[in-house]
Amino acid sequence: MVDILHRIGVAKSSPDDVYAALTTIEGLSGWWARNTTGNTDVGGVIAFRFVPGGFDMKVIESVPGKKVLWEVVDGPAEWIGTHVSWDLSQAGDYTIVLFAHEGWAEPVEFMHHCSTKWATYLLSLKQLLESGVGSPDPDDQQISDWH
Repeated sequence: MVDILHRIGVAKSSPDDVYAALTTIEGLSGWWARNTTGNTDVGGVIAFRFVPGGFDMKVIESVPGKKVLWEVVDGPAEWIGTHVSWDLSQAGDYTIVLFAHEGWAEPVEFMHHCSTKWATYLLSLKQLLESGVGSPDPDDQQISDWH
């Protein structure tokens, strides 16, 4: 198994602020996909719809100000059964976000694409929290014909 791992620091925001952006429909649609619906409670499923397709994430764990964990239950075959997590901590004036998309069967070309896209969306999360405006799909940075 291989994983996508990223780290960002978010200024002007507490771990609770970042947590809210990861656990509310309003927050998620502000940085990842404008077309976001569903139940963000533990056991609920969140549906994210993008220009090229979508993903359904089951909320596995949600610890206010500390951690969010999802399991991919629908979407591209390479994503099914993988886990997406955010671990949050405070370091000085920054909330540190440790991101992981874990459990990929192998590092296929699509994984390389997804790693770059996750990075752009994490920067969108940072942008949303620091300036009030993110760059969610369909307003995100396009990196290839896969979007």
